[in-house]
Amino acid sequence: MSAWLPEIFLALMGLAMLAYVVLDGFDLGVGILLPGGDEAQKDTMIASIGPFWDANETWLVLGVGILLIAFPMAHGVILSSLYLPVTLMLIALILRGVAFDFRVKARAKHKHLWDRSFFAGSALAALSQGFMLGAYILGFEWSVANFAFASFIGVCLLAGYALLGATWLLMKAEGELQRKAVRWAQRALWLTGIGIGAVSVATPMVSARIFEKWFSLPNFILLLQIPLITAALFFIALRSLKRMRTGDLRSPWQPFACAVGLFVFAFIGLAYSLFPYLVVDRITIHEAAAAPGSLIIILFGVAITLPAILAYSAYSYRVFWGKATQLRYY
Repeated sequence: MSAWLPEIFLALMGLAMLAYVVLDGFDLGVGILLPGGDEAQKDTMIASIGPFWDANETWLVLGVGILLIAFPMAHGVILSSLYLPVTLMLIALILRGVAFDFRVKARAKHKHLWDRSFFAGSALAALSQGFMLGAYILGFEWSVANFAFASFIGVCLLAGYALLGATWLLMKAEGELQRKAVRWAQRALWLTGIGIGAVSVATPMVSARIFEKWFSLPNFILLLQIPLITAALFFIALRSLKRMRTGDLRSPWQPFACAVGLFVFAFIGLAYSLFPYLVVDRITIHEAAAAPGSLIIILFGVAITLPAILAYSAYSYRVFWGKATQLRYY
């Protein structure tokens, strides 16, 4: 059992980070798109994420917590290498949290200030996370080209979150806002696809080990289904959005499902590439793992915490499913 503990915690951490990217991704995306709506539409956009956005960030806390407790060596290397973007992300998340609460209570003449703050916090958080992803893939090797690549991935992740936000609004909104969401999703889809392609190309180029994992036979044939499924999801989303642009708004869930699928398969490909390393070709999960006794104790805590998070998340989505209604504070 103890020999498998690092793999178990790696899977739990991966689940937490993927859940964060998808779930907090759509509400970050709504914040990024907020300037595109009029006053009434902004209220609807905020209402569409009102019951979910705060709980979605729980997954980030869980993922980083597992990294800190279960893989302390890797946590030190990763967080020290990403000190500035992590700081900016935390500032951004605090800013958007404050802005979300104050925009409802503020006087009308101050409401636009909190709208801008919510947008700024959402955009900065997305850019910071994308920059961290780009730097992580490159093994924290800094050069002008690597900095430019990480910055580009930041922009692409912002577009990916905008895609999740726009497709979320397709399910939650009606009328003109829904039609706007179709246009936003179409624009964001292309840059999201480019970002996934850039990560897919860069990852095997930074490591001969990763290149060998992907392009040796029979691995190449078995793994070819990952990019093929990703490409299929991209074109299904593109066709669905084109159909909705003409006024056919049936199956508004389809683009969101495709957007989630793009992130899931991109994550699967990245996880396969990196395993068993937590820092590319430097620190493996077994080298970074805490003592087996500590991991067993931590596992009991996760066994209690994770089902609780899953339960209240599922319950909140079930209760507040359907079209967005007016957001009220009592």
